Order: sequence, then structure tokens, then C-alpha cells
Amino acid sequence: MTRALNPVFADRPQSIFPTMSALARKHDAINLGQGFPDEDGPQEIRDLAARATAEGPNQYPPVEGIAELREAVAADNKRFYGLDIDPETQTLVTSGATEALAAAFLGFLSPGDEAVLLAPFYECYAPQIEAAGAAIRFVNLAPPEWRLDADALERAITDKTKLIVINTPHNPLGKVMTREELEIVADAARRHDLIVVCDEVYEHLIFDGRPHIPLMTMPDMFERTIRIGSAGKTFSVTGFRIGYVTGPADLIAGVMKAHQHLAYTSPAPLQKAVAHGLAMGDAYYEKFVAEMQAKRDLLSEGLDGAGFDVLPCEGTYFITVDIRSVGREDDAAFCREITEKAKVAAVPLSAFYHPSITQAPRHYARFCFCKRPEILNEAVRRLAAYFG
Repeated sequence: MTRALNPVFADRPQSIFPTMSALARKHDAINLGQGFPDEDGPQEIRDLAARATAEGPNQYPPVEGIAELREAVAADNKRFYGLDIDPETQTLVTSGATEALAAAFLGFLSPGDEAVLLAPFYECYAPQIEAAGAAIRFVNLAPPEWRLDADALERAITDKTKLIVINTPHNPLGKVMTREELEIVADAARRHDLIVVCDEVYEHLIFDGRPHIPLMTMPDMFERTIRIGSAGKTFSVTGFRIGYVTGPADLIAGVMKAHQHLAYTSPAPLQKAVAHGLAMGDAYYEKFVAEMQAKRDLLSEGLDGAGFDVLPCEGTYFITVDIRSVGREDDAAFCREITEKAKVAAVPLSAFYHPSITQAPRHYARFCFCKRPEILNEAVRRLAAYFG
């Protein structure tokens, strides 16, 4: 067969996550590259999912999601952020946050439109936007603070710009956008009449008492904002693939009309389990954050002791290190080296930049700490021995 495939996907390398996970398996390395917990979430959620599957029905649920989960999503927005959400018209259930992002970009963008991304960014954003026929304008966040600059954002916006994508808490940086940074985005969106797609899947993983501030809670922003959440991240059940979108009815309708031609719907038993999870008491969320913060501290202190310059982590379950502190300059080569020789896998930060960004920093690597303490301790021991 000689027909060319879609270059948006065919000309890109395989995602860094399965690439590094395969390398970790090959070399029997501890996988701190791909971001998934090594323990499943609450037993009561998993038990409910099992019972609901056994009892049925196991047929197509509504395209927009079961009423029970959409009501739970609305209640969750009220509980944590004071938002009054209509569950029937202002929520949508998707097959994971990645599908929600794809449906949003396909639903909002047309060929010739432009979207603004803050680099580095989660890797699915760019190919999904380009597959919709839109062009991307980049705003590079400068290390080590990675703060958004208002002038840089303004320079990226043209008369073709339709939307901005923000991710807070941020994967891969572990950064939480400040209110001042959110004001920069809100001001630009209001002045230029832009949609903002907010990836907030780590909304409940913020440390040291910092708050999560959804952009849509700011003045005059609800009407032009959608926010995307993830049961996989909130309840450590990444295999459930249940995401949810909140926003004004017209934008939710736009996402839904693309969603119906992508996943169409998601398993009803898993939706029922997630609805139960969203209604759990504050004790669950407090314990979840405290345990993950303790793991952050364990890995951060261990990497520091092994000789790494460790950057601050305010949220998510990712820590970034400057590999120049251990005499390395190439992040991709570094991640291969430690996977093969130290038997610990990480991912290079340069994988989170578009191939066209030639000035992307090449001396940072991302480690994931949502693993059992004994696994993190062993990873630190191996790295300390290797670089010792």
C-alpha cells in the first residue's frame, strides 16, 4: 500500500510514555516515567463498579453521561468552588480527559483558526489541535519559575486566534498557576473574545495548603470557559477512563457533538462508581493529598540527596530535576541512560514541546512519585548508587 497516512500522527514518534515504559520493562527498571499510581483507589468505588457491572444493565448509557454522574459533577463544582451548574445542560461525561480534550478541539476549532498553547504542555494537545486543521501559537514559559508573561501571551494572539489552553496544576511541571497568571489569561480572553479550555485533572492534588482556582470562577469567564476533570486522577483509577466537562450550555453542546462521534459514551457501571466517589466526604480528599504530599517530599529529598537540583512541585504527582546537576546535558539521552544502567525510568521534559520549538530546554527530566514509599526509596537508592 502506497497511500500516505495522516501526517499529523504518522510523522510524529510514538508517545514518550509507552516508549519509556517499554524501555523500563526491557531493563527491569522502576518506572517513574509514566504517571499512574501503583495502587488502586478506594475499595468502595471499585466494589460499586463491580456490583453495577454484575447487576447491569450494560448497554449504551446516554451520550451525555448518566444523570447520577452529571448531578454529582454539578454538586462537586458547588461544593469545592461555589459554582452553580445545571447538570442537564452544563456537564458532559467523556471517556477520560484525553477524549474530552479531543472533543473540545474538534468541536471548537475549524481549519484556519489558531490556538495558543503554553509550552511545555501535555503532549496530546498539539496533535489534537492540528488534526482539527488549526494552527498553534506558542508561549514559552521560562524556567525555573515557569511564570506566564502577559506581553508574551499578547504577542501570540492574532485575529485568527479562537482559544487558549491552560493546564493547572500543570503536567509536567508540577506548577499551580497563581491568581495573577489566571488574571492574565482572563484579561486576554475577554478582550479578544476567546474560548479557554482548562485542563484541571489534578485539581485535587495541590500541596502545602494552596488553593485550586478554576478560571471559570473569575468575573465574566464562565461564559467562555470549559474545565475538564478526571476520575482517574482524583481517585487513582486511571484505567476507568472517566472524565467530565463543565461549562456554559453552548460550549458543552459543542463538545458533546464531537464526543458523540468519538467515544459516544462511557461504561455506565464505572460512571455510577465515580458518582459515588465524588460524593465522598472531606476525609478522603484530605488523606489523598496528605499521602501524595508525603510521597512528593520523600522523592524530592531523595533526589536532592542523590545530587540532583530539584525544582519546586506545587501540585500533580510529578517532580522536575535539572540534570546538569549530575553532569548531563541531553534529557532524552539521560532518561535512556538511567533506565538502562541505574534501572530507574523518567521522561525527558523536551518531549512536552512541539517539534518546531527549537529552543526548548534539553536539561530537565520528570519523575513521577505516585508510587508506594518502598518503591520510591528503592528508586532513590539506585540513583544515588549510580551517581554516587
